[in-house]
Amino acid sequence: MKLRLKFFLISFSIIIYAYGQDTDRKIQFPDLPEYLTLKADLHIHTVFSDGSVWPNIRVEEAVMDGLDAISLTEHLEYQPHKDDIPHPDRNRSFIIASEIAKPHDLLIIHGAEITRSMPPGHANALFIQDANQLIIEDPIQAYEEANRQGAFVFWNHPDWIRQREDGVAKMTDMHQILIDRKLLHGIEVVNDMTYSEEALKISIDEQIVPLGTSDIHGLVDYQYRIAQGGHRPITLIFAKERTVEGIKEALFDGRCIAWFDNLLVGREEWLKKLINSSLTFEFDDYIGPTSVLKVKVTNSSDAAYLLKNNSVFSFQMNSDVIEVQPHSTKTLHVRVLEQKREIELDFEILNAIISRNVHPNMKFKVSQN
Repeated sequence: MKLRLKFFLISFSIIIYAYGQDTDRKIQFPDLPEYLTLKADLHIHTVFSDGSVWPNIRVEEAVMDGLDAISLTEHLEYQPHKDDIPHPDRNRSFIIASEIAKPHDLLIIHGAEITRSMPPGHANALFIQDANQLIIEDPIQAYEEANRQGAFVFWNHPDWIRQREDGVAKMTDMHQILIDRKLLHGIEVVNDMTYSEEALKISIDEQIVPLGTSDIHGLVDYQYRIAQGGHRPITLIFAKERTVEGIKEALFDGRCIAWFDNLLVGREEWLKKLINSSLTFEFDDYIGPTSVLKVKVTNSSDAAYLLKNNSVFSFQMNSDVIEVQPHSTKTLHVRVLEQKREIELDFEILNAIISRNVHPNMKFKVSQN
């Protein structure tokens, strides 16, 4: 009897743990005052190109991760499973995923991957009408056709060692032509397990949009160790409405950042807006008659914020680098030196990056009610 009870308790614990993993894994970031914060993975694969799973798995993974949108960007030219899964219609995975997603609150963006040697390498075309029309021998013409269909086109994994042995993203003459002709609109600064400072620099120099994607081929849970608290790389998109058109408008306007391994990457304007929405600083109270002020810092996002103190004040119980865990509150003991009704705290946000070795600096006012 005791053995049966022990077995039941262990089994019940495993079930509860698994259920907790499914609920806790949902990615959460706050909305901005003016925009919705939508979570999207805009570069994923299934067996309809070189992925390992049927489209339903991609939909189910996205729902468990709490994503708002995905795009099944199958390789147009690279079809290693074609003998087993022949499909002359390159729109097939999008059609299947769209049908499977109907019972779920998940947007499916019609996309495809233009797959070429370098240059120009690989690129994703989103919001297309017909993937079959992009199968054109001349790469420039393929980009032109994508744009005729109203696509947002971005350069995939520019640091990929299969095409860049040194792992360094570099501009080419062909990419410059594509950008100058407004045929290329974005670039992956994050792809799968890699982050590229050089790609971020290209996005800044050329004024194209930085994105982060998983480029998942296998299982998201295995690749990113979801059960151990990991997360897939995604793009956070700041949209006016939760629709495919809303996402398209936001991307063309550059309202997005990448989230990768707790690192937030993108343009300073949007990083600061997200951080302001994620962190709140509350004036608590002075400790008795002293001039040591308790300040509560609350984080409403999935990012663990690393804050380096650049204020004129020091902290009594922390070093100058503090960490505010996701969805938690941390109390700082600030040496104000004399009791004041309002102070200003100044931090460098170390887990956010706006260019190589540059983090945003932000000031937060803390006032007594």
